[in-house]
Amino acid sequence: MMETRRRFVSAIVLLAGVATCLAAGQLPPAASASRAVRGAPAGLPAPAADSAEPVRQADLRRWLAVLASDEMGGRGNGTEFLVKAGDYLAAEAKAIGLEPGGENSTFFENFQVVSARSANRSTLTVEVNGQRRVFRHGEEVEFGPYVGGRRSFTLDQVEFVGYALQDPTIGHDDFDGKDLRGKAVAWLGGRGPAGSVLSTIALNEYIRPGAAAAAGVPVVIGLSPSAIRAEAAGRTNTPRPRTSDADFTTVGPLDAAPPPPLEVAVLQADAFYSFLLSASGVSFADLKARAEARAPLPAFTVQGAKLILTLEADYTVVRSSDSRNVVGVIRGSDPSLANSRLVLGAHYDHLVTGLNPRPLDGVGPRPSIARVNDSIYNGADDNGSGSVGLLAIAQAMLAGPRPRRTVEFVWFAGEERGRLGSQYHANRGPAADRIVAMLNLDMIGRNENDRPERSKTVNIIGSDRISTELHNINEEANARLPVPLTLDYEHNDVLNVRLHYFGSDHYTYALKGIPVIFFNTGKHQDYHQVTDSAERIEYLKMAHVTRLAYETAMRVANLDHSPVRDNRGVRAGKGRSGPIR
Repeated sequence: MMETRRRFVSAIVLLAGVATCLAAGQLPPAASASRAVRGAPAGLPAPAADSAEPVRQADLRRWLAVLASDEMGGRGNGTEFLVKAGDYLAAEAKAIGLEPGGENSTFFENFQVVSARSANRSTLTVEVNGQRRVFRHGEEVEFGPYVGGRRSFTLDQVEFVGYALQDPTIGHDDFDGKDLRGKAVAWLGGRGPAGSVLSTIALNEYIRPGAAAAAGVPVVIGLSPSAIRAEAAGRTNTPRPRTSDADFTTVGPLDAAPPPPLEVAVLQADAFYSFLLSASGVSFADLKARAEARAPLPAFTVQGAKLILTLEADYTVVRSSDSRNVVGVIRGSDPSLANSRLVLGAHYDHLVTGLNPRPLDGVGPRPSIARVNDSIYNGADDNGSGSVGLLAIAQAMLAGPRPRRTVEFVWFAGEERGRLGSQYHANRGPAADRIVAMLNLDMIGRNENDRPERSKTVNIIGSDRISTELHNINEEANARLPVPLTLDYEHNDVLNVRLHYFGSDHYTYALKGIPVIFFNTGKHQDYHQVTDSAERIEYLKMAHVTRLAYETAMRVANLDHSPVRDNRGVRAGKGRSGPIR
């Protein structure tokens, strides 16, 4: 699981930006050896015969013993060990009967990771009733550092959508009931309306663009991060200092267009918005005052406005490296559904051996860990558990009637560096446009915070945000399990301080408006430590979580339609459970 952004301080909610791949359970060294063959944790009865189960503990143990072994050297990105791990997964995928889903009839999907500096010359031209003004990058507006190759396009529909916010804590949804597909949207009010206690960082870096992407919005225009900070602090607009030798890291060719929405930050709000709204009969001064007071804002079509975006930048490559995903496929048995795809994913990369990462959220190694003579980050839970869970699901699907819809199994590289593998896979061309849903398994092998009472609990994240139907499919699948799990939605809550929804590979697909579910069992003190090893895994629990993902996947794969995308945002949160009607 990767570390989410580290700038998470808000006046109201402290958001410790953590990687959304969690889990639980650490024993002192003397006790850890006894976990090599683990029975049922308290409260979770074992199946009568493991061999009769579609997901078998014995297989999970066998696969994880290899994938999380010292011989795999931590599976760090850019190392020979990740190559070795990919070879192993490809061999096992072939052995259980998956078809190659990569390039040239192989199991490998190759991509290049590029970090670069940007010299951006992009412009946003606004036409209002025949009058034209050009707003330039770095002067009146600011584009992201990576805009792809030189291109220009025009949008003649612009909507003002208030705060551009979905906040279920106060029943506020600026996207509700609006058809915004193919339209540009503009917004004001970096802190959101009165009563909202969402972090401004979560709101502006994640929630707004995520909601816009799910709604099919190609361009989002709003205040710059520095303007938002100035608004919140009542001081002048100040730029953020540079913290890296590269402006961005991406996958694929630099002339490829990044996925929407394209975000344009307004640096000179008065000049830009006054001109944009000049034919709409709406006073920008009034909107600005209302936004600063966090009062209700109207929504309206911006009359007479047309936007011409000219995107152009020169890039200087700072460094680059090759990487690859592992991809296997089960072809759908129904010709009418076989062209559509369900993606099941898990990242197989972990950490570079010998480089001890800074523990997050103040969670550090226990004193006993400091005495362990070990430098290998085995990554058994993060994310060996999800990776072998994927093998188990594929094996179970191949053992019975083939699903009607094509199912694609993807083991991602580069998640720990910012979801790079999933970015490549989700945006690789027409095949990505046929994805109906994505299920992500990331850290599914432990109890959160080593709490035995959570032995029957799995965190479900993101299931309700884009498709209510997908949420309910997962609830039904769980209810029909021989041993139903407790589905915990606390980490799905918009007020959860760890931002798990934004921190693993499923979020890449959510940004494309694809319904997702993130299966996860919680954080523990072995997270990103050398002690995240196979003997600490709760194999029975991992089998049950994997079984739930399998049952949910089979329902989606056999559904005669794509899960309905109603884009209603978060409803399942802390203290909530059950289907949404």
